[in-house]
Amino acid sequence: MTEQEIADAVETPVETAAVDDDARDEADIAADYIEELLDICDLDGDIEIEERAGRVYLSVTDEGDALRVLSKPDTVSALQELTRIAVQAETGEFSRLILDVGGSRDARASELQRLVDTAIERIEAGSSSAALPPMSSYERKLVHDLVAEKGFHSESEGEGRDRHTVVTR
Repeated sequence: MTEQEIADAVETPVETAAVDDDARDEADIAADYIEELLDICDLDGDIEIEERAGRVYLSVTDEGDALRVLSKPDTVSALQELTRIAVQAETGEFSRLILDVGGSRDARASELQRLVDTAIERIEAGSSSAALPPMSSYERKLVHDLVAEKGFHSESEGEGRDRHTVVTR
């Protein structure tokens, strides 16, 4: 297959939802990078772009199971970092974009909710605190928000890959 035939065969629609002009360059560069990656991998996917709280969110979805390999948490994190580097190389600005592939972020958010619920149950059963496993800064932010919603307190402790969240009353 020629490059043109591949490009014609792998159409990746990009939907943009409420992204301000400042974030548009970042979003467009990131979407182009992900689209190129999908082409190289010979995968189909739809890319949706949104902005939430000043951050660009890219979601890659498909009709079937084709993105299953790319939607593993470690793979999504690696792809997100590569995409951020591509954006930074193009714009000269640090990128805080969030990438979701095949709903992996929603699945991880559900896992984090279960971890928080278990930690709070342990505290309500008499423990003074409950430590959660190490996780990324983005995941720790989600945990802090979930803990606060339940009326509890949380802090990040440790350094580097050992950085984790501790929940207290």
